[in-house]
Amino acid sequence: MDGNAVHAKCGDRSNYAPIRSALCASGNPHDVVDALLGLYPFKRLYIADINAIQGRDNHAGIIRGIQHNHPSLEIWLDAGISTGNLAAWQQQGLHCVIGSESISHMDKYRMLMQTPDHKNLLSLDFNQTGFLGPEPLLQDASNWPDRIIAMTLARVGSAAGPDTERLASIASRAGNRHVYAAGGIRGISDLLKLEASGITGALVATTLHTGSLTTGDIHSLMQAPLAKAE
Repeated sequence: MDGNAVHAKCGDRSNYAPIRSALCASGNPHDVVDALLGLYPFKRLYIADINAIQGRDNHAGIIRGIQHNHPSLEIWLDAGISTGNLAAWQQQGLHCVIGSESISHMDKYRMLMQTPDHKNLLSLDFNQTGFLGPEPLLQDASNWPDRIIAMTLARVGSAAGPDTERLASIASRAGNRHVYAAGGIRGISDLLKLEASGITGALVATTLHTGSLTTGDIHSLMQAPLAKAE
């Protein structure tokens, strides 16, 4: 956000503050990525470009720099993806996250998902009041791609724990699709419970930056089926 890595907390973007991490002293995105990969050689990195999600400028240059420094890293980008900017992000070799909060109607969503050779993921976004996006997108699982993020914004950056009831509901309708949990994950215990409930993987950040999830924890998780703590 505005050129810095920030601590996303409870979906309140107006109050996101520069990140304070046990892994590094800097909030420079390049330093933060280097620190995360120093903790564990993750294969995937989720980036939320908050400026782009808010309809302002974007951080394409910073993201290109991360790609240059880590060419084997698979980047999942959540950037308020629309029909106007999807092609440019895809040409950059990114896996684009289509956030339901940015979808005004189903025709727009279908256009995004019909692009050739897409690597798109769907993020089903929820705030305190419920689902953000067209209701048919949530209710009809036939609209879902192979990879789905269940994003509980009110729990992001908190120690509230994952929304297990909502995750179970989505996973039960997902069939053979891959479901990733996002929001509220506190450490290895939560991740093991998610694994047992059939969740494919999880997006974690706060628990890494606070040291609640250690290198040893990650190594043990990667020996299990839930080997995708992104």
